[in-house]
Amino acid sequence: MSKISDLLGPQAEYYLGHTCRTIDKGALHLPGPDAVDRIWMDSDRNVRTLGSLQTLWGHGRLAGTGYLSILPVDQGIEHSAGASFAPNPAYFDPENIVKLAIEGGCNAVASTFGVLGAVARKYAHKIPFIVKINHNELLSYPNTYDQILFGTIREAWNMGAVAVGATIYFGSQESRRQLVEVSKAFECAHSLGMATILWCYLRNGAFRKDGTDYHASADLTGQADHLGVTIEADIVKQKLPVGNGGFRAVGFGKTRDEVYTQLASDHPIDLCRYQVACGYMGRVGLINSGGESHGESDLKEAVLTAVVNKRAGGMGLISGRKAFQKPMAEGVRLLHAVQDVYLDPEVTVA
Repeated sequence: MSKISDLLGPQAEYYLGHTCRTIDKGALHLPGPDAVDRIWMDSDRNVRTLGSLQTLWGHGRLAGTGYLSILPVDQGIEHSAGASFAPNPAYFDPENIVKLAIEGGCNAVASTFGVLGAVARKYAHKIPFIVKINHNELLSYPNTYDQILFGTIREAWNMGAVAVGATIYFGSQESRRQLVEVSKAFECAHSLGMATILWCYLRNGAFRKDGTDYHASADLTGQADHLGVTIEADIVKQKLPVGNGGFRAVGFGKTRDEVYTQLASDHPIDLCRYQVACGYMGRVGLINSGGESHGESDLKEAVLTAVVNKRAGGMGLISGRKAFQKPMAEGVRLLHAVQDVYLDPEVTVA
């Protein structure tokens, strides 16, 4: 705890001493080493899918805790290879991506068909693979924001993947088509015994209102999570919430006063707790995004995000650019610092 407190500095008490008075932690299904037996055994997931979930939770420095630390590197498509790998060109080579995940003690590595397929025979049995099956391709001009399938579930299964990941841009004009595509893909993945992870992101220009961006608003992101778990995602990935009130600011959808007065406050942990609640009270684990790299502040930001996620009742962190856009030793140090939050028994659920 002392190292974490030192890193957070003056903010330490605000985050580490907070008590959540919105949704009580006793109502949550919290991560733990018995999560498969306690949470998933009574579900419709088949035996092989249960085994895949256990494989994810049984690898890396967080093995046996019920928490996840995942290295995601799909930014070569999502943000362009140059924008992603120019800070450290070593990661143009897929093998270095997998090596970082292994050296970093991650539960799994998540990347594209191309990246993981290029090294599958050497590494698929050494660290769990999560294949990202769709992407926002940004070479078309003018740019559009859509998620397109880049391969098949059978292809991911053949390369030895334990799980597949996908993104839906909820709120976008294309979201309903994406919803149908990903739902079918997840059904196929489950039938083959693979776990499923959904990036529940928002994309709509109208979600920016009067100079405020509500794409990370707790009420909107929480509802995106709730749609994600409805198509049987086993884990949902979401950006850490920033503020609340998106439904009312934009002026659409349905909501209630209690969402803002009782189920959340303005504290980041309480806002994240609302995201957890929208995932069936934590039955479907919430992993938050580590966000873009800001240089020297990356270590503190990553640890702070991990503290918020864990204390809210979340399941872990997915840290990409903050880890791979720097020398490998520094990336490993950052991943270990994030994992240390989940390994520290003094960092408790608020």
